[in-house]
Amino acid sequence: MSFSFQNHSYIRSYFITTALFLSQYFALISCQYVSFTNEKKNHQSLFISSFVFLEMSYALETHTKAKEQIGSLPEITPGSENDTVPLIQLGNKIFRDINLSANRIQACVTCHPLDGRSAGMDRQSTSRGTFGQLGKRNTPTIFNIGFSSVLFWDGRRNTLYEQAIDPFVNPLEMSLSSESELITRLQNDSSYQNFFSEAFPNDSNIDIHKVRLAISAFERSLISISRFDEFVNGDLYRFNQQELYGLNLFLELGCNHCHSGRTLGGNSFSKLESPEFYNPNDLGRFEVTGNPNDRYVFKVPSLRNVFLTSPYFHDGSVTSLKESILRMNSYKLNRSVKDSEIELLIAFLKTLSDRTKTN
Repeated sequence: MSFSFQNHSYIRSYFITTALFLSQYFALISCQYVSFTNEKKNHQSLFISSFVFLEMSYALETHTKAKEQIGSLPEITPGSENDTVPLIQLGNKIFRDINLSANRIQACVTCHPLDGRSAGMDRQSTSRGTFGQLGKRNTPTIFNIGFSSVLFWDGRRNTLYEQAIDPFVNPLEMSLSSESELITRLQNDSSYQNFFSEAFPNDSNIDIHKVRLAISAFERSLISISRFDEFVNGDLYRFNQQELYGLNLFLELGCNHCHSGRTLGGNSFSKLESPEFYNPNDLGRFEVTGNPNDRYVFKVPSLRNVFLTSPYFHDGSVTSLKESILRMNSYKLNRSVKDSEIELLIAFLKTLSDRTKTN
Protein backbone atom coordinates (compact mmCIF):
# COMPACT_ATOMS: atom_id res chain seq x y z
CA MET A 1 0.00 0.00 0.00
CA SER A 2 1.60 3.27 -1.08
CA PHE A 3 1.24 6.65 0.62
CA SER A 4 1.63 10.01 -1.08
CA PHE A 5 2.18 13.42 0.50
CA GLN A 6 0.79 15.13 -2.61
CA ASN A 7 -2.49 16.06 -0.95
CA HIS A 8 -1.18 16.34 2.59
CA SER A 9 0.93 19.51 2.61
CA TYR A 10 0.13 20.15 6.28
CA ILE A 11 1.88 16.84 7.12
CA ARG A 12 4.48 17.16 4.39
CA SER A 13 5.66 20.46 5.87
CA TYR A 14 6.08 18.83 9.25
CA PHE A 15 8.06 15.88 7.90
CA ILE A 16 10.35 18.06 5.80
CA THR A 17 11.17 20.10 8.87
CA THR A 18 11.70 16.91 10.83
CA ALA A 19 14.06 15.52 8.22
CA LEU A 20 16.13 18.70 8.25
CA PHE A 21 16.53 18.66 11.99
CA LEU A 22 17.32 14.95 12.09
CA SER A 23 20.04 15.41 9.49
CA GLN A 24 21.52 18.18 11.62
CA TYR A 25 21.19 16.02 14.69
CA PHE A 26 23.08 13.08 13.20
CA ALA A 27 25.70 15.37 11.71
CA LEU A 28 26.25 16.88 15.13
CA ILE A 29 26.60 13.62 17.02
CA SER A 30 29.01 12.23 14.42
CA CYS A 31 31.41 15.04 15.30
CA GLN A 32 31.22 14.52 19.05
CA TYR A 33 33.54 12.39 21.10
CA VAL A 34 32.66 11.77 24.72
CA SER A 35 32.50 8.78 27.04
CA PHE A 36 29.88 6.18 26.19
CA THR A 37 27.73 7.03 29.24
CA ASN A 38 27.84 10.77 28.72
CA GLU A 39 27.44 10.31 24.98
CA LYS A 40 24.23 8.30 25.45
CA LYS A 41 22.78 10.86 27.83
CA ASN A 42 23.77 13.75 25.58
CA HIS A 43 22.27 12.04 22.55
CA GLN A 44 18.98 11.38 24.34
CA SER A 45 18.81 14.94 25.60
CA LEU A 46 19.62 16.37 22.20
CA PHE A 47 17.13 14.09 20.49
CA ILE A 48 14.31 15.08 22.86
CA SER A 49 15.19 18.76 22.58
CA SER A 50 15.17 18.52 18.81
CA PHE A 51 11.67 17.08 18.70
CA VAL A 52 10.36 19.60 21.21
CA PHE A 53 11.78 22.32 19.00
CA LEU A 54 10.19 20.69 15.96
CA GLU A 55 6.78 20.63 17.60
CA MET A 56 7.07 24.26 18.59
CA SER A 57 8.24 25.24 15.11
CA TYR A 58 5.23 23.55 13.54
CA ALA A 59 2.91 25.13 16.11
CA LEU A 60 4.41 28.56 15.45
CA GLU A 61 4.04 28.15 11.69
CA THR A 62 0.40 27.10 12.14
CA HIS A 63 -0.21 29.97 14.56
CA THR A 64 1.04 32.47 11.99
CA LYS A 65 -1.31 31.08 9.33
CA ALA A 66 -4.30 31.12 11.69
CA LYS A 67 -3.59 34.66 12.84
CA GLU A 68 -3.28 35.95 9.29
CA GLN A 69 -6.11 33.98 7.68
CA ILE A 70 -8.66 33.83 10.51
CA GLY A 71 -7.76 35.85 13.61
CA SER A 72 -9.20 35.79 17.11
CA LEU A 73 -12.40 37.33 18.41
CA PRO A 74 -12.06 40.82 19.89
CA GLU A 75 -13.06 41.28 23.52
CA ILE A 76 -15.98 43.52 22.54
CA THR A 77 -18.39 43.50 19.62
CA PRO A 78 -18.95 46.39 17.19
CA GLY A 79 -21.46 48.89 18.56
CA SER A 80 -21.06 47.85 22.19
CA GLU A 81 -18.84 50.77 23.17
CA ASN A 82 -21.74 52.58 24.84
CA ASP A 83 -23.52 49.54 26.26
CA THR A 84 -23.78 49.97 30.03
CA VAL A 85 -24.09 47.22 32.63
CA PRO A 86 -27.67 48.29 33.53
CA LEU A 87 -28.65 48.24 29.86
CA ILE A 88 -27.25 44.72 29.44
CA GLN A 89 -28.97 43.58 32.62
CA LEU A 90 -32.29 44.90 31.35
CA GLY A 91 -31.79 43.06 28.08
CA ASN A 92 -30.97 39.88 29.98
CA LYS A 93 -34.18 40.16 32.01
CA ILE A 94 -36.32 40.66 28.91
CA PHE A 95 -34.52 37.80 27.14
CA ARG A 96 -35.43 35.39 29.96
CA ASP A 97 -39.00 36.58 30.70
CA ILE A 98 -41.60 33.90 29.93
CA ASN A 99 -44.41 36.41 30.50
CA LEU A 100 -43.55 38.06 27.21
CA SER A 101 -44.90 35.16 25.15
CA ALA A 102 -48.55 34.57 24.25
CA ASN A 103 -48.99 31.65 26.65
CA ARG A 104 -46.50 32.94 29.25
CA ILE A 105 -44.38 29.80 29.25
CA GLN A 106 -41.75 30.61 26.64
CA ALA A 107 -38.93 33.15 26.47
CA CYS A 108 -36.09 33.94 24.10
CA VAL A 109 -33.88 31.78 26.29
CA THR A 110 -36.15 28.78 25.63
CA CYS A 111 -34.82 28.38 22.11
CA HIS A 112 -31.48 30.05 22.89
CA PRO A 113 -30.45 28.44 26.23
CA LEU A 114 -27.32 30.02 27.68
CA ASP A 115 -26.70 28.43 31.06
CA GLY A 116 -24.60 25.43 31.96
CA ARG A 117 -23.30 23.54 28.93
CA SER A 118 -25.85 25.07 26.56
CA ALA A 119 -24.31 26.93 23.64
CA GLY A 120 -27.07 29.34 22.66
CA MET A 121 -29.44 27.01 20.80
CA ASP A 122 -31.83 24.23 21.81
CA ARG A 123 -30.35 21.46 19.63
CA GLN A 124 -33.71 20.79 17.96
CA SER A 125 -34.05 20.41 14.20
CA THR A 126 -36.60 23.22 14.33
CA SER A 127 -37.88 24.81 17.52
CA ARG A 128 -41.49 24.82 18.65
CA GLY A 129 -43.41 28.01 19.32
CA THR A 130 -45.70 28.90 22.20
CA PHE A 131 -48.53 26.63 21.08
CA GLY A 132 -46.40 23.75 19.86
CA GLN A 133 -46.16 25.02 16.29
CA LEU A 134 -42.98 23.98 14.51
CA GLY A 135 -40.64 26.68 13.34
CA LYS A 136 -39.53 26.75 9.74
CA ARG A 137 -35.76 26.67 10.27
CA ASN A 138 -33.11 25.47 12.66
CA THR A 139 -32.36 27.80 15.58
CA PRO A 140 -28.79 29.12 15.29
CA THR A 141 -26.62 29.81 18.29
CA ILE A 142 -26.85 33.33 19.60
CA PHE A 143 -23.27 33.40 20.86
CA ASN A 144 -21.06 35.86 18.96
CA ILE A 145 -24.08 37.18 17.05
CA GLY A 146 -22.83 40.70 17.65
CA PHE A 147 -20.06 40.08 15.10
CA SER A 148 -22.53 39.12 12.37
CA SER A 149 -23.94 41.47 9.76
CA VAL A 150 -26.31 38.82 8.37
CA LEU A 151 -29.14 37.80 10.69
CA PHE A 152 -31.51 34.87 10.21
CA TRP A 153 -30.89 32.15 7.65
CA ASP A 154 -32.41 34.29 4.90
CA GLY A 155 -30.62 37.49 5.96
CA ARG A 156 -33.83 39.46 6.38
CA ARG A 157 -32.25 41.61 9.09
CA ASN A 158 -28.85 43.30 9.18
CA THR A 159 -28.64 44.61 12.74
CA LEU A 160 -29.51 43.33 16.19
CA TYR A 161 -31.61 46.45 16.74
CA GLU A 162 -33.80 45.55 13.73
CA GLN A 163 -34.02 41.91 14.77
CA ALA A 164 -34.72 42.37 18.48
CA ILE A 165 -38.55 42.39 18.41
CA ASP A 166 -39.16 39.84 15.64
CA PRO A 167 -39.31 36.71 17.86
CA PHE A 168 -41.95 38.25 20.14
CA VAL A 169 -44.44 38.89 17.34
CA ASN A 170 -43.58 35.95 15.07
CA PRO A 171 -46.61 33.59 15.04
CA LEU A 172 -44.25 30.60 14.90
CA GLU A 173 -42.36 31.75 17.96
CA MET A 174 -43.68 33.77 20.93
CA SER A 175 -46.86 34.78 19.10
CA LEU A 176 -47.69 38.17 20.63
CA SER A 177 -50.27 40.03 18.60
CA SER A 178 -48.23 43.22 18.23
CA GLU A 179 -45.37 45.34 19.52
CA SER A 180 -47.94 47.24 21.54
CA GLU A 181 -48.87 44.09 23.45
CA LEU A 182 -45.21 43.57 24.28
CA ILE A 183 -44.92 47.10 25.67
CA THR A 184 -48.15 46.72 27.65
CA ARG A 185 -46.89 43.56 29.33
CA LEU A 186 -43.63 45.26 30.26
CA GLN A 187 -45.47 48.30 31.63
CA ASN A 188 -47.76 46.12 33.72
CA ASP A 189 -44.85 44.33 35.37
CA SER A 190 -43.59 46.48 38.27
CA SER A 191 -40.30 44.56 38.44
CA TYR A 192 -39.17 46.36 35.29
CA GLN A 193 -39.44 49.87 36.75
CA ASN A 194 -36.04 49.90 38.43
CA PHE A 195 -34.37 48.18 35.50
CA PHE A 196 -35.55 50.83 33.03
CA SER A 197 -34.67 53.62 35.48
CA GLU A 198 -31.13 52.30 35.84
CA ALA A 199 -30.66 51.72 32.11
CA PHE A 200 -32.26 55.02 31.03
CA PRO A 201 -31.84 57.49 33.92
CA ASN A 202 -32.86 60.49 31.84
CA ASP A 203 -36.08 58.97 30.52
CA SER A 204 -37.28 55.68 31.98
CA ASN A 205 -40.58 55.49 30.09
CA ILE A 206 -40.94 52.05 28.53
CA ASP A 207 -41.09 52.10 24.74
CA ILE A 208 -40.14 49.85 21.85
CA HIS A 209 -36.95 51.79 21.07
CA LYS A 210 -35.56 51.14 24.55
CA VAL A 211 -36.51 47.48 24.38
CA ARG A 212 -34.62 47.15 21.12
CA LEU A 213 -31.58 48.87 22.63
CA ALA A 214 -31.59 46.64 25.70
CA ILE A 215 -31.98 43.34 23.87
CA SER A 216 -29.33 44.19 21.29
CA ALA A 217 -26.92 45.28 24.05
CA PHE A 218 -27.40 41.98 25.86
CA GLU A 219 -26.95 39.96 22.68
CA ARG A 220 -23.74 41.85 21.89
CA SER A 221 -22.38 40.77 25.27
CA LEU A 222 -22.62 37.07 24.40
CA ILE A 223 -19.06 36.43 23.29
CA SER A 224 -17.50 32.98 23.50
CA ILE A 225 -13.76 32.60 23.95
CA SER A 226 -12.25 29.33 22.83
CA ARG A 227 -8.95 27.48 22.93
CA PHE A 228 -8.55 28.54 19.32
CA ASP A 229 -8.57 32.20 20.38
CA GLU A 230 -6.00 31.49 23.08
CA PHE A 231 -3.83 29.73 20.50
CA VAL A 232 -4.08 32.59 18.00
CA ASN A 233 -3.33 35.07 20.77
CA GLY A 234 -0.01 33.35 21.44
CA ASP A 235 -0.51 30.33 23.70
CA LEU A 236 1.01 27.71 21.40
CA TYR A 237 0.54 24.94 23.95
CA ARG A 238 -3.26 25.10 23.66
CA PHE A 239 -3.28 22.81 20.58
CA ASN A 240 -2.15 19.21 20.39
CA GLN A 241 -0.66 17.71 17.24
CA GLN A 242 -3.97 16.41 15.90
CA GLU A 243 -5.59 19.83 16.30
CA LEU A 244 -2.65 21.49 14.55
CA TYR A 245 -2.99 19.08 11.64
CA GLY A 246 -6.73 19.73 11.53
CA LEU A 247 -6.30 23.50 11.45
CA ASN A 248 -3.73 23.27 8.66
CA LEU A 249 -6.01 20.96 6.70
CA PHE A 250 -8.95 23.33 7.20
CA LEU A 251 -6.93 26.13 5.61
CA GLU A 252 -5.45 23.91 2.90
CA LEU A 253 -8.88 22.76 1.77
CA GLY A 254 -10.12 26.33 1.58
CA CYS A 255 -12.89 25.90 4.15
CA ASN A 256 -12.21 29.46 5.27
CA HIS A 257 -13.18 30.82 1.86
CA CYS A 258 -16.83 30.51 2.87
CA HIS A 259 -16.45 30.19 6.63
CA SER A 260 -14.35 33.32 6.68
CA GLY A 261 -13.15 35.93 9.11
CA ARG A 262 -12.82 35.87 12.87
CA THR A 263 -16.21 34.22 13.26
CA LEU A 264 -15.47 31.62 10.57
CA GLY A 265 -18.70 32.46 8.79
CA GLY A 266 -21.89 34.29 9.62
CA ASN A 267 -21.46 37.26 7.29
CA SER A 268 -22.15 35.93 3.80
CA PHE A 269 -24.49 33.77 1.74
CA SER A 270 -24.09 30.60 -0.27
CA LYS A 271 -26.34 28.58 -2.55
CA LEU A 272 -27.17 24.95 -1.85
CA GLU A 273 -25.75 22.90 -4.69
CA SER A 274 -28.02 19.97 -3.83
CA PRO A 275 -31.31 21.39 -2.53
CA GLU A 276 -33.03 18.01 -2.90
CA PHE A 277 -31.29 16.91 0.30
CA TYR A 278 -33.12 19.58 2.30
CA ASN A 279 -36.60 21.01 2.73
CA PRO A 280 -37.65 21.68 -0.89
CA ASN A 281 -40.32 24.14 0.20
CA ASP A 282 -37.80 26.52 1.76
CA LEU A 283 -36.51 28.83 -0.97
CA GLY A 284 -34.14 30.71 1.32
CA ARG A 285 -33.19 34.29 0.59
CA PHE A 286 -35.51 34.34 -2.44
CA GLU A 287 -38.40 34.68 0.00
CA VAL A 288 -36.92 38.01 1.11
CA THR A 289 -35.61 39.48 -2.13
CA GLY A 290 -37.79 37.88 -4.81
CA ASN A 291 -34.65 37.54 -6.91
CA PRO A 292 -34.65 34.20 -8.80
CA ASN A 293 -30.88 34.00 -8.28
CA ASP A 294 -31.51 33.80 -4.53
CA ARG A 295 -33.42 30.52 -4.67
CA TYR A 296 -31.90 28.10 -2.13
CA VAL A 297 -29.43 30.75 -1.00
CA PHE A 298 -28.83 30.78 2.75
CA LYS A 299 -26.56 32.40 5.28
CA VAL A 300 -23.19 30.70 5.75
CA PRO A 301 -23.22 29.91 9.48
CA SER A 302 -20.36 30.62 11.83
CA LEU A 303 -18.37 27.54 12.80
CA ARG A 304 -17.73 28.78 16.30
CA ASN A 305 -19.29 26.35 18.79
CA VAL A 306 -20.21 24.09 15.88
CA PHE A 307 -19.39 20.93 17.84
CA LEU A 308 -21.92 22.01 20.48
CA THR A 309 -24.75 23.10 18.21
CA SER A 310 -26.05 20.15 16.22
CA PRO A 311 -28.21 19.48 14.27
CA TYR A 312 -26.86 21.30 11.24
CA PHE A 313 -27.95 23.26 8.17
CA HIS A 314 -30.90 25.61 7.90
CA ASP A 315 -33.45 22.82 8.31
CA GLY A 316 -31.59 20.93 11.04
CA SER A 317 -31.65 17.79 8.91
CA VAL A 318 -28.12 16.55 9.67
CA THR A 319 -27.23 15.42 13.18
CA SER A 320 -23.65 14.36 12.54
CA LEU A 321 -20.75 16.78 12.16
CA LYS A 322 -18.99 14.16 10.05
CA GLU A 323 -21.94 13.98 7.66
CA SER A 324 -22.02 17.78 7.45
CA ILE A 325 -18.35 17.83 6.45
CA LEU A 326 -18.94 15.15 3.83
CA ARG A 327 -21.81 17.13 2.32
CA MET A 328 -19.81 20.34 2.15
CA ASN A 329 -16.84 18.45 0.77
CA SER A 330 -18.92 17.00 -2.03
CA TYR A 331 -19.26 20.34 -3.76
CA LYS A 332 -17.50 23.13 -1.90
CA LEU A 333 -13.96 22.05 -1.02
CA ASN A 334 -10.89 21.90 -3.22
CA ARG A 335 -10.68 18.10 -3.10
CA SER A 336 -12.27 15.06 -1.50
CA VAL A 337 -11.31 14.17 2.05
CA LYS A 338 -10.75 10.81 3.70
CA ASP A 339 -12.24 9.61 6.97
CA SER A 340 -8.91 10.12 8.72
CA GLU A 341 -8.86 13.73 7.54
CA ILE A 342 -12.42 14.30 8.71
CA GLU A 343 -11.32 13.24 12.17
CA LEU A 344 -8.56 15.85 12.01
CA LEU A 345 -11.04 18.52 10.92
CA ILE A 346 -13.37 17.62 13.77
CA ALA A 347 -10.48 17.79 16.23
CA PHE A 348 -9.83 21.35 15.07
CA LEU A 349 -13.53 22.32 15.05
CA LYS A 350 -13.79 21.25 18.69
CA THR A 351 -11.25 23.94 19.60
CA LEU A 352 -13.77 26.56 18.45
CA SER A 353 -16.08 25.67 21.34
CA ASP A 354 -16.60 28.12 24.18
CA ARG A 355 -14.15 26.98 26.86
CA THR A 356 -16.84 27.39 29.57
CA LYS A 357 -19.15 24.98 27.74
CA THR A 358 -16.74 22.05 27.47
CA ASN A 359 -15.03 19.77 29.94
